[in-house]
Amino acid sequence: MPFRWSWLCGLALLVAAVGARAQLQIEITPGAQQRTPIAIAPFPGENAFATALTDIVRADLERSGVFRALELPPLNPPPTEASNVNFSEWRSRLADALVVGSVSNRPDGRYEVRFRLYDVVKQTPLGGVAYTMAKEQVRATAHRIADFVYEKLTGEKGVFSTRIAYVVKRGNRYELQIADADGAGEETALASFEPIISPAWSPDGRRLAYVSFENKKPVVYVHSLLDGKRQVAANFKGSNSAPAWSPDGKTLAVSLSREGGSQIFLISPDGSGIRRLTSSSAIDTEPRFSPDGQWIYFTSDRGGSPQIYRMPASGGEPQRVTFEGSYNVSPRLSPDGKTLAYITRNSGKFQVALQDLANKQVQIITDSDRDESPSFAPNGRMILLATVLGGRGLLSAVSSDGRVKQRLSVSAGDVREPAWGPFIE
Repeated sequence: MPFRWSWLCGLALLVAAVGARAQLQIEITPGAQQRTPIAIAPFPGENAFATALTDIVRADLERSGVFRALELPPLNPPPTEASNVNFSEWRSRLADALVVGSVSNRPDGRYEVRFRLYDVVKQTPLGGVAYTMAKEQVRATAHRIADFVYEKLTGEKGVFSTRIAYVVKRGNRYELQIADADGAGEETALASFEPIISPAWSPDGRRLAYVSFENKKPVVYVHSLLDGKRQVAANFKGSNSAPAWSPDGKTLAVSLSREGGSQIFLISPDGSGIRRLTSSSAIDTEPRFSPDGQWIYFTSDRGGSPQIYRMPASGGEPQRVTFEGSYNVSPRLSPDGKTLAYITRNSGKFQVALQDLANKQVQIITDSDRDESPSFAPNGRMILLATVLGGRGLLSAVSSDGRVKQRLSVSAGDVREPAWGPFIE
């Protein structure tokens, strides 16, 4: 989607998207080797594109950690969605599932992509779709195919068509980037010579709230991704930080120091209707709504060290949530509301921990030294984060069971503040 930006607040907001040449490297730990073998036959006609559709589909499914794409020899004749399937042949290739399809030219200059998915073990078709697309929609179409395959074979929605946001620092320039879930197709939504932090997606994926220091102080903005317009949501005396959306998109929880100290407030995205939620002498920050909108989780040092608390979203007495360790920050709720991800200090390392909110069990799922800003995928299966290596932040991801680890490096940039966007209907 093209972005249109303007000159705002006297600051040169740099518009040109910078190609970051993102490269994804997947690490699969030994515990994650039981993956479903899937054969994805090249689609006849896809050589019209610079990158083959099936290469993108294959990479998407591999990246999930659920599937293992099989290497296939040249197939003659190449199978299509209209071909009769010899299930015995595909079983001999050790495939449990099969994707076949084709690409054809349309008179209007666009392309028609057809594919079918088969369960090879049960020798049955699982469905197929035909898409009409322009040449520049190759990646988007491939992601939709991967989402279809993932959902049919796992019963859960795929996240390959979703987007991510993150901040890259290149020299003295900060860029708020938006990209596909695989890191490709990145565009610069906002650029500034002052820091940009805490991007947060609205539930409909059409807006981003973030904090910009362009006026030499932290101010919360709400930015439309449809027309590039933005408005100030919080610009009070002191610090304005850590915006988080309510599930209905009508309210932001923010951390403000307008009345002394850092406290949690609720405010409308247009800056109206402000209401204070916490009242303490401590630092209360990093609010996050639970998926059902009933609770707000936040970080506070009211007990002497940073820990995670929760309180009713309508206000009330906070309850402490984390008890293991002396430093637990950056709460993030899983989409089903059953798991809390956060950053914990573990033997001097800052790592991602998951706490089951029902039984209180805690599991550390990363093995790096300095992790920041965990963010759940909308299906809850992966967690996006920033990992600092050698003083430079890299995008990383880890599965919610800790078995699949990915690293997305952006050349010549320090990457921080990742946020995974929602499903787009």
